[in-house]
Amino acid sequence: MTDEDVLPRDHTQAILETTKRVAVLLKDSGVPFALAGSVAAFAHGLPARFRHDTDFCLRRQDVDVAVKALAEGGIRHVDAPEDWLVKARDGEEEIDLILDLARRPVDEALLERAEMRAVDSVRMPVLAATDLMDSRLSALCEHYCDFGDLLPMARMLRERIDWDRLDRRHRADPLPDSFLYLLERMDVIPARKEAS
Repeated sequence: MTDEDVLPRDHTQAILETTKRVAVLLKDSGVPFALAGSVAAFAHGLPARFRHDTDFCLRRQDVDVAVKALAEGGIRHVDAPEDWLVKARDGEEEIDLILDLARRPVDEALLERAEMRAVDSVRMPVLAATDLMDSRLSALCEHYCDFGDLLPMARMLRERIDWDRLDRRHRADPLPDSFLYLLERMDVIPARKEAS
């Protein structure tokens, strides 16, 4: 068998195990947090389509306690050039501790809106559906504008998302506004109010 015959490793279960491990360590430390990213989408009922890591939101003032708790649990800190997140690694699995989400600092209000949901067998706070979609819309830019990932999420979570709030926040941003317009034209969301 050659290297070409070997299938790439499926990280799905490994990412879930790392997610559960990190959540338990953070809960034990008392640090407020919320699961974000593709694993949060999975916790809301979307199919597992994990990219390469697991994401957690936490406040900047809680970073030192969180990193210490993870280190004591065998998860190592990894230097990152970004100033809006802290990286860690559990074996081969990457962990992002996000301090600024959707171009805003993670704050108590965001974390309080999180919902307790089961991820595999561990209950943990997960970003609310509106905040999850907001973070995905904010990530759209000329270098990343794949609506294909967003459409299933919008369809599946549409009754749980505050579309008016997202419309107000993103009306002036061309790519998020285009996606919201697409949802409107496809009857996924109701017609939006005219901008005032």
